[in-house]
Amino acid sequence: MKKLLIFLVSFMVMLSYIFAQNKINVIVIGAHPDDCDIDAGGTAILFSKAGHNVMFVSVTNGDAGHFEKGGGALAKIRRAEALEAGKRFGIKYVVLDHHDGELMPTLDIRLEIIRLIRQWNADVVIGPRPNDYHPDHRNTAILLQDAAYMVIVPNVAPDTPPLKKNPVFIYTEDGFQKPTPFQPDIAVDITSVFDQKIYAMSAHESQFFEWLPWTSGKLDQVPATETERLKWLANWRKSDINEKTKASLIKWYGNEKAQYAEAFEICEYGRRPSDEEIRKLFPFFD
Repeated sequence: MKKLLIFLVSFMVMLSYIFAQNKINVIVIGAHPDDCDIDAGGTAILFSKAGHNVMFVSVTNGDAGHFEKGGGALAKIRRAEALEAGKRFGIKYVVLDHHDGELMPTLDIRLEIIRLIRQWNADVVIGPRPNDYHPDHRNTAILLQDAAYMVIVPNVAPDTPPLKKNPVFIYTEDGFQKPTPFQPDIAVDITSVFDQKIYAMSAHESQFFEWLPWTSGKLDQVPATETERLKWLANWRKSDINEKTKASLIKWYGNEKAQYAEAFEICEYGRRPSDEEIRKLFPFFD
């Protein structure tokens, strides 16, 4: 009995070591302190629940996103909201100190992004495509594209050791058709964590219950109680699964039963993974 107990303890220690070595490091980069949440929040929760490491990065501090507040006071509010959202997602949340609405794809910010990706030892980097109505979104995409490949070049940002291999860079879904429509190469069923995603997103009170409803003429529709706000936000932010995403879900899961999903397009500037590697990087498909 004693030998069996010793064996089981040793076996569990070995398994813990193996799993520790097999952590997947995911970094999601958005322009504003709520962008990552919207585009990849459900996927982040699935990674986190499986024991992997996820970091959200907002390239701007969000200091312009409101109709009454602004500047340093708003940036402070949005940083606090992001940190609370991070707790609810089960991930690390970083907000960089660049002005909202003024983001440019400069060399200094590119190097900042490169360092973050390297420090996180990223296996997967997620961010927006360069097709978007908002200049901050477009320029965040350019920063990511310019960081791809450079993260493995030793003489670029030499103060931070380069990655040994280029991560897989993937784009988040959008509805823009020109110059090319979004292609859902990967689709993740987030049905089981959709409610948690909405709850985590609701930490951004200044955005989902003030600024964004104001910009869309819905401010008078925002409910007063937390329970009703969560229902309202879920109904507002849910989206139908289109035929291309259904086909992607069938490819990865063998069915299209998902009620809610997040889709991603593989960026040609990062490593081009095989289907086998994608299944390893997204271990919840099975």
